[in-house]
This record gives sequence, structure tokens and C-alpha cells, in this order.
Amino acid sequence: MSMIPSVFGGRRSNILDPFSLDVWDPFQDIFSVAMSGPNASASAREASAIASTRVDWKETPEAHVFNVDLPGLKKEEVKVEVEDGRVLQISGERSREQEQKDDRWHRVERSTGKFMRRFRLPENANMDEIRAAMENGVLTITVPKVEEKKPEIKSIQISG
Repeated sequence: MSMIPSVFGGRRSNILDPFSLDVWDPFQDIFSVAMSGPNASASAREASAIASTRVDWKETPEAHVFNVDLPGLKKEEVKVEVEDGRVLQISGERSREQEQKDDRWHRVERSTGKFMRRFRLPENANMDEIRAAMENGVLTITVPKVEEKKPEIKSIQISG
């Protein structure tokens, strides 16, 4: 628990506490602030789309589970692939909304363009049993673990 409240956005952290986990990040959301305006370049918007694709990766006793936030996308707009044997690649493209002649935009924050995230899977990943499902804008990828071979114990009779 921190002792000194932070001056940065009301977050509570102590810069003198080496165990404080709540660290102010000056680059947090830099892409969404600097690169989401209507005058942003196409490459800046694409960089924003790649950076803002949020992924959670958890390991359970049975599998590695990836949850990817992809609101507004259909499963046909997303690709899940395994490259080079152990690299899980998630990619797709979010199209820009058609602009009408009389439309007047006040704010553009949703990223558009291509996105791609890559993860090197560990040795215990069962590459032949990977499953993916999309529900309510969340892509869930389940990579089962290879069953660990338990050492075979053989009893030896002692003579004598």
C-alpha cells in the first residue's frame, strides 16, 4: 500500500517504494491520443490498431488460454495461424466506417486498419489440438498442453 498519493491523475503510488506495482506510465495510451485523430496518417492509424489489440494470456494446468478483445469484428475478419512451428499469430483488419457526405465527425477514437499479434508458444504446447472461438467480441484461443510423461518406476527385487 502506498503512503504518498500520486500527482499523476489521482493514482496512488509511491515512487520511493520498490515494491509498488502501480507505476505511472507516460506512454500509456500514447497511440490512442496522438494517432487517432482524423488527420493521422494511415501508417499511424495502423500502428495504433496493432498496439491497441489487447490480449490476455493465462496458463492453466491443462492449457494456455488467450483472450483477445476484438469488439465489432466477425470471425471471418480474423485469422489465427501457427507459423514456424511454435509462433501463434492472430491477425485481421478492422474496416473504416463509410463516410457520408453530410457527416461531421466530432471524435475518432476507434482504431481501424490491420492488426497482428504474435506469441512464441512454449515447448509444452500441443500444436495439433489448438481451438479458437469468438463470442461477444472476444476471441478465445485454447492451446492444450502436451501430457507430461511421468517417470516410470520399476521395483527391483532385492535378493539375499
